[in-house]
Amino acid sequence: MSTGENLLRAADLASTRQAKYNQRKRVNQVALVLSLAAMAFGVFWLVWILVETVRLGLGGLALSTLSEMTPPPNEDGGLANAIYGSVLMVGMATFIGTPIGIMAGIYLAEYDTKGWLAHVTRFVNDILLSAPSIVIGLFVYAVVVSQFKSFSGLAGGLALALIVIPVVIRTTENMLQLVPAGLREAAYALGTPKWKVIISITLKAARAGVVTGVLLAVARITGETAPLLFTALNNQFWTSSMTDPMASLPVTIFKFAMSPYENWQKLAWAGVFLITIAVLGLNILARVLTREKH
Repeated sequence: MSTGENLLRAADLASTRQAKYNQRKRVNQVALVLSLAAMAFGVFWLVWILVETVRLGLGGLALSTLSEMTPPPNEDGGLANAIYGSVLMVGMATFIGTPIGIMAGIYLAEYDTKGWLAHVTRFVNDILLSAPSIVIGLFVYAVVVSQFKSFSGLAGGLALALIVIPVVIRTTENMLQLVPAGLREAAYALGTPKWKVIISITLKAARAGVVTGVLLAVARITGETAPLLFTALNNQFWTSSMTDPMASLPVTIFKFAMSPYENWQKLAWAGVFLITIAVLGLNILARVLTREKH
């Protein structure tokens, strides 16, 4: 083959490569533009929601909002009993769901990683993670409320706990699996028993991720409405009894926002603002805990 033919062949090859490069570059630019457009679309609605929440929520905030009980129509009042009820039920759900979730996550990550019980547990956990919260509310209604023939804060807390558990299980298992196996092996080589390795080594190394999972679970149940409609229902008055119907902020927001009364609508927006701030604070705290330290 002559030198001229080699040069022509090399030029054709370079031209082909340049054409493919230009095509990939165009595809990349189109994908980048579409990605930025999708991001801008999502951010636009998020910012709009936040602006409206702040604008309308701050208008309903006052000292009475945090100190007085939910009022009748066209009268002054606040959300104190609803806030108190939400804190009680979310606290109860966290208290019940967190230990169960962490222990189940430890079992899946440390004891039975590939057994049949682990596969069944993960399968059921995935179902619970994707199940609509209203289904969980109906389940607790059938098991607890209908048996005791009364709505209660206890039933509401149990419904929320069933939402907390799968989130904590998944997060705990994933965080423990990220702990290097060398840490465990070094501890075993020194004669450390397995339970102490888990408590002192693996859980300590993964504590930031585990705590983050708990915080994210709490953030999720803070705004849940459907399960509480079937379990705790509502209560216009202050109550500390977990066996009685109990007010909660999400249910009160739902009730007040659907009403034609102006004072209820203002309180509903104030409640939306409070829940948004609470969830935002929990998410920021989770980000801070998982931030890499340099």
